[in-house]
Amino acid sequence: MANQTKFSPEVRERAVRMVHECREHHSSLWKAVESIAPKIGCNPVTLLEWVKRAEIDSGQRPGITTDERERIKTLERENRELRRANEILKLASAFFAQAELDRNLKR
Repeated sequence: MANQTKFSPEVRERAVRMVHECREHHSSLWKAVESIAPKIGCNPVTLLEWVKRAEIDSGQRPGITTDERERIKTLERENRELRRANEILKLASAFFAQAELDRNLKR
């Protein structure tokens, strides 16, 4: 899935900061998010995700940080590539072993 954002990281950081600053004036995090989202032109659910992600990255909320998530994605991609390469090597090995058997039988 392509991550197409129209908001720069600076705008995201500012929006998250604004939510934290106005949080004390609202009864819930959601209410604070709903008050800020229209000001920056973003969907409240999107802004809530930014806030949660920032809290996870700063250690305020449990979860996998952005850096850890990227590392996991990289390792999973490498794992897939290695599995493919291993399968190709197994097939090649079987092919050459069969070719050697055929050659020995023809002698």
